Amino acid sequence: MKRTLPAALLALSLAVVAGCDGSGGGGDADQANAATGPITIWLSNNQEELAWGKAMVESWNGQHADQKITAQEIPAGKSSEEVIGAAITAGNAPCLIWNTAPAAIPQFQKQGGLVALDSFDGGAQYIADRTGDTAEQYKSPDGKFYQLPWKSNPVRIIYNKDIFAKAGLDPEKPALATYDEFLTAARKIKSSGAAQAAIYPAPSSEFFQSWFDFYPLFAAETDGNQLVKDNKAQFNTPQGQAVAGFWKTLYDEGLAPKEMYNGDSFADKKAAMAIVGPWAIKVYGDKVKWGTVPVPTSTGKPADQIKTFSDAKNVAMYSACQNRATAWEVIKFATSQEQDGKLLDATGQMPLRKDLQTAYPDYFSKNAAYTPFAEQAARTVEVPNVPNSVAIWQAFRDAYSESVIFGKTPVADAFTGAAEKVDQLASGS
Repeated sequence: MKRTLPAALLALSLAVVAGCDGSGGGGDADQANAATGPITIWLSNNQEELAWGKAMVESWNGQHADQKITAQEIPAGKSSEEVIGAAITAGNAPCLIWNTAPAAIPQFQKQGGLVALDSFDGGAQYIADRTGDTAEQYKSPDGKFYQLPWKSNPVRIIYNKDIFAKAGLDPEKPALATYDEFLTAARKIKSSGAAQAAIYPAPSSEFFQSWFDFYPLFAAETDGNQLVKDNKAQFNTPQGQAVAGFWKTLYDEGLAPKEMYNGDSFADKKAAMAIVGPWAIKVYGDKVKWGTVPVPTSTGKPADQIKTFSDAKNVAMYSACQNRATAWEVIKFATSQEQDGKLLDATGQMPLRKDLQTAYPDYFSKNAAYTPFAEQAARTVEVPNVPNSVAIWQAFRDAYSESVIFGKTPVADAFTGAAEKVDQLASGS
C-alpha cells in the first residue's frame, strides 16, 4: 500500500554522541544562529512533496540571491531515520529536513543532532501561533521545540461501498460507530463472501505498525491519551484492554487475517475496510467506490469528539548547520499560509495549522472529500516525545503481536509485562 508512513524501521543501533543535549549550546552555536548564507535541505522522495519542495525553493531563491537553498531528496537507505542518524554522527547533516518523524526526535536529540527552534527570537511563539494547542505534543521533555509540526495525515476508517452493499450493509451510512456495530458489520462481510477480510492491518512486528491498528482506537477511546504519559505506560488500563479486546476478536474470528498481504488489500478488494489518512483519496480515486467514517469507540462517541493518530511528518533543524538564521527564515517561509496552501493543493496532506479550514475555504469547497480529514486534523494525537521512543513502541508491538494477533499469551499478562518495560524505558533507563 502506498502510505506516507511515519518513516519505517528506525535503527535502534544509531550511534549516540555522548554528552550532547541537542541544543547546540555555546559560542559556536550563537554565531551559527546569527549567520546567514546558503543552506542545504533534504526533501522527502514522495513525488508530490518533492514537486512542492522544488517550487518552494525556486520561490525562495528568486528573492534571496545571497542565501540560496540547495535541495535534494533524502539519500537512499534502509530508512530515512537511519540515513539521518548516520549524517548526524558524521557531522554532515543538512540544515533542514522536511521528513523528520516525531518518533525519531528523542534519538536525534540524544545524538546532539538538533537545534532548539526556541533559540530563535519568537521561535516558540511562531509554532504556537501556527499550530495552536496541538503544538504542545511536539515539545521535548526539556520544554523546547526540536521540531516544527508541519503536516499530518489524520487516520480514519475507509470502506468499500460496493462490498458493503454486497454484504447487505448500508453503503451510505454504515453502522460502524461502536465496537459491537463494527464487529456485526465485519461478520456480515465475512459470512456473505463479499470480501475475504473485513479489515486487514499489517500483522507484522515493526514498531510503527501499532500506529495503524491499536493507537488510533486507543486515542479515540481515551479522549486523546498518548501511549506514555508522565513516563508511565497508559495502555495497561480498562480502555487499553478494551481496544485490544476489540482487535483480538477480529483476529480470533478470522475477520482480520494473521498472514501478511503483499500488496494493498483495500485496493485489491481483498478487505472491505482500512485505516488511512487523506493521502488515500488520490491513491484510490475512482478505483474504489469508497466512504470514510471515524474510528470506532466502545460507546460510539459523536464524530466531532473522536481523536485519532496524526501520522505527522515535521521539519527539524540540524546542528551541523552553520547558517542557521537563514535556515530559520526558510522554515517560516515554507510554513507560511501561502506555502501551506500550496502543499495542501499538491498533496492533500493537512498542514498542522489551527485555522486549516478557514484558511483554505476554496480548497475544501472544491475538494469536499478532504473535509472530514480536515475536521479530524484538529483532533489528533501524536506519539509521545519521550526517551527511547522507538524501543518503547517495539516493546508494545511485541506484546500486542503475541497476545492480540497470535493469541499466544493472555492480553492482560502481555500488557502488564510490556508496561513494566515501557515504564523503565520512558524513565531513560
